[in-house]
Amino acid sequence: MDNLMLIGLARQQTLRRAMDVAANNIANASTTGFKAERMMLEAQTDNRARHADGPDQVAFVDEWAMGRDFRQAPLTATNRPLDLALDGEGFFTLETGAGERFTRDGRFTLAPDGALSAQDGARVLDEAGQPIVLDPAAGEITISAAGEVAQGGAPVARLGVVRFEQPGLLTKAGENRYAAPEDAEQVFENLAQVRQGYSEASNVRAITEITRMMEVSRAYASVSKMIKDADELSRKAIERLGRP
Repeated sequence: MDNLMLIGLARQQTLRRAMDVAANNIANASTTGFKAERMMLEAQTDNRARHADGPDQVAFVDEWAMGRDFRQAPLTATNRPLDLALDGEGFFTLETGAGERFTRDGRFTLAPDGALSAQDGARVLDEAGQPIVLDPAAGEITISAAGEVAQGGAPVARLGVVRFEQPGLLTKAGENRYAAPEDAEQVFENLAQVRQGYSEASNVRAITEITRMMEVSRAYASVSKMIKDADELSRKAIERLGRP
């Protein structure tokens, strides 16, 4: 297979992945706290395609990483005391069966044992890394902008809100959550303010993603045509060379 074919196929692979990413963004346009994703590419030099009168190396495009837009989305009032949103940079800390996870989705509830929990039961942790346990019968639950949790006027705990020096190091961990590598530097200064009774929307712009899908579709069709034309050209060249 010649260079043109290989480069075209490599580009088609990245375009298919870009289409999947855009479709996933659209599917999560209404997911609380979801952050839009972008595929990042790199030029990859290899010796997979060589011939006597051609270049020694050919540059292919390949997926390098997945970028995420961590910019804040609009906050919407829900008037539910356990709906929390972060105004600024930062994440809530959750305890899951797979370890600590971080999320912007602050739609919390109380488990039967009084633990402040996410929708699937993951425990919300305080600044010391311990689950926050409340008494449903102990009075009104209030949470300050600094994340201080009080019930019936008595302080209980402080939410474990953290931010990362390099949020790009976070990886998706399912359920709209992120996992952090062990060496990820956490910063506890200039943290986001907690807004009680609010929920953060997704920062996906559906019209932008639809436009991107159209661009990807046109690019894919263009590459397909290029490959088809190259194949037809090779076929005709072989036919002519094979004539006596």
